[in-house]
Amino acid sequence: MAWEDRTPFEAIESLFGLSEKQVIALMRARLKPQAFRNWRARVSGRSTKHKALRPEGVSRGYCVSQYKPQGANK
Repeated sequence: MAWEDRTPFEAIESLFGLSEKQVIALMRARLKPQAFRNWRARVSGRSTKHKALRPEGVSRGYCVSQYKPQGANK
């Protein structure tokens, strides 16, 4: 969930009890250094990763089209 850009830290906290700081520490410990730097650059200040920065009325933790059934267009 932390790797996904659209899942807010608040959703991770409600499901797993990990604060944003704890998620960052976990990612730092589990990822290779360059992968961690890339992830931090990608999620820092990202409006989709922080519930407070999201537009009002968006309550879901993922994009509607994120989990499309595979093979639907074949």
